[in-house]
Amino acid sequence: MPDDDYVYDENSGEWVQATALTATDPLAGPVEVRDAVGNLLADGDQVTLVKDLAVKGAGQTLKRGTLIKSIRLTGDPQEIDCRYEGVKGLVLRAEFVRKR
Repeated sequence: MPDDDYVYDENSGEWVQATALTATDPLAGPVEVRDAVGNLLADGDQVTLVKDLAVKGAGQTLKRGTLIKSIRLTGDPQEIDCRYEGVKGLVLRAEFVRKR
């Protein structure tokens, strides 16, 4: 029997062969990112904030209703990358935005 590498799969809670895990990797396909009301988000969408958010390190608060233009998906179903004036490297959680 060949010496196979085994990897612990956190989703199933089992040890599986490394080759089998890469074949069923959920990140290999497109990730569905949904906003606060369940709308599907895509790269380039415009979103508005549904809650006031204090931005760490920037010393400012983004108010509810603020328009964020041209978002980018990060590969994580919970986070979106975006730009806003005066804030570099802004990453927002999808639960705090709504598609416009």
